[in-house]
Amino acid sequence: MAKDRCRDPHREGRVRCRIEIAWAPEVSAAPVTVGDVTVTPRARALVVRLPQGGFVWNRPTALTVQQAGATRRVPVVDVTRLLQLGLLALAAALAAARSPYAERR
Repeated sequence: MAKDRCRDPHREGRVRCRIEIAWAPEVSAAPVTVGDVTVTPRARALVVRLPQGGFVWNRPTALTVQQAGATRRVPVVDVTRLLQLGLLALAAALAAARSPYAERR
């Protein structure tokens, strides 16, 4: 059934595949209460849908802390994502330096 959805009616035998990429709205997980402090984690998800499947990448965004009647939002720094982006940039720089078009000494 999924193949029929991807078939291009204008070209016989051709298959066009749809890729949907969307950020899900920020959602809250179950709150955790210890004493008079309630902490609620919040996250966003990147959802990629392909004709044959897909994947979801969740990333933390913030914590909502409620204490003594006051509510504050504490942003979360996703160190893993920063390290992944840094490694990707390093790999791209090394690949560019080793390319056949780079100047040789």
